[in-house]
Amino acid sequence: MLLPASLLAGCGSSPPVQLYRLPSAAPVSAPGTAATNETWQLLLPVRIPDYLDRDALLMPQGEAGLLALSGHRWAESLREAVPRVLREDLIALLGEGRVWVSPLPAGLTITRRLRVELQAFDVGADRRSVRLQARWSLVDPAGAQPPRSAAADLVEAAASERIDDLVAAHRLALWHLAKRIVASR
Repeated sequence: MLLPASLLAGCGSSPPVQLYRLPSAAPVSAPGTAATNETWQLLLPVRIPDYLDRDALLMPQGEAGLLALSGHRWAESLREAVPRVLREDLIALLGEGRVWVSPLPAGLTITRRLRVELQAFDVGADRRSVRLQARWSLVDPAGAQPPRSAAADLVEAAASERIDDLVAAHRLALWHLAKRIVASR
């Protein structure tokens, strides 16, 4: 009888799970929006590696290992968070009403279709940085301009090894990706 009671008591002493999110607001002051008459469609899904499709925050372990941090979780999946944040950053850079996802409003003419693929979105081996590798393509649906494709390999330093600082570095990496995408048009 004492064993079940001690097991139940042990369950009550586990620390609460910490949830982390990627905020929609740009991590730095957005410059004035670029004057554009372009209207972009961000094609969903934004592709991310399968190993990132989990709620646990991952830390590097050894040469190729990943450690899922117990007690530290993403509040929403990166598969959902990345396109949401990327869209908000593109809006901050291109202007309100210039970036859409499906379904599109009737009568809207899209001038660029954007497809994005994250190849890596990882905490660095130093546990004080985040590396984001991405490829994207911009296509003119009317065919008036040739398709453009580009890639970025970004490393964002975190202020410390604290999880909050690493999450902030993830957010900053997405902001810099959006800036690169807009610059590549």
